[in-house]
Amino acid sequence: MSEPALEYVVVEGPIGVGKSRLAERLAERLGGETLLERSHENPFLERFYRNPREGAFPTQLFFLMQRAEVLGRLRQSDLFVPRVVGDFLFAKDRLFAELNLDANEFDLYEKVWQTLVPSVPVPDLVIYLQAPVEVLQARLRRYASGAEARLDADYLERLAGAYVDFFHHYSESPVLIVNSAAIDPADDPAHLDLLVEEMARARTGRHYFNPDKSVL
Repeated sequence: MSEPALEYVVVEGPIGVGKSRLAERLAERLGGETLLERSHENPFLERFYRNPREGAFPTQLFFLMQRAEVLGRLRQSDLFVPRVVGDFLFAKDRLFAELNLDANEFDLYEKVWQTLVPSVPVPDLVIYLQAPVEVLQARLRRYASGAEARLDADYLERLAGAYVDFFHHYSESPVLIVNSAAIDPADDPAHLDLLVEEMARARTGRHYFNPDKSVL
C-alpha cells in the first residue's frame, strides 16, 4: 500500500537558514503552491529590530494573527490540490514569544494563541533546517536586507538554541531534520534531489539528514 501524498509541507528553521527560498524551490519541484510568511507587512518589525524590548509584543501579536488568518483560510479552501509548501509553522510562533516577551506579555499572548490553535491545519511533514551561526550570518548577508541582514551572533545563537529545544519536544507532525551547513538545496538542484529522496522516507516520527560532504 502506497503512502498518502504530502499535501501540506512546511520548511522551518532560524532566520537566515533559507526556509523561504527552499519552500519556493520545493513547490516548483513538487508541482504545488507556496504559502510564504509576509513579514514585510508587519508594521512593527523594524521597530523590533531597532529596539527589541519596545517592539516585541506588537510584532509578535501581528505575526500571530496574520499566520492564523492565512492558515485558517487554507483549511477552508481547496489549496491542498495542488499541494502546498509553506515557510512557517504555526506552533513555532510560541518560540519567538517565549524568547522575546516578558512574563505578563507572554500570559496575554498565550490566551490569544490558545483560541487560534483549533483553526490551524497540521502539516504532513516539517523540514527543519539547521545551520551554525556563522552560516546563518553568511546567508543573511547574501540574501537579506535591512536590519535582518545585520542581526548579531548572540541573538542568532539564542534563536538557534530555541529552535533545537522546540523541535526536541515537537510531535504534531513528522519532522525531517536537515543539517544544511554543507548543502543549500534552494540553490543546488542536486542537493534538492537528495532532499526530496529523504522526504519520501520521513513519513512518521523524526528523521535526520546529515549528508556527507564527500558525496555532494
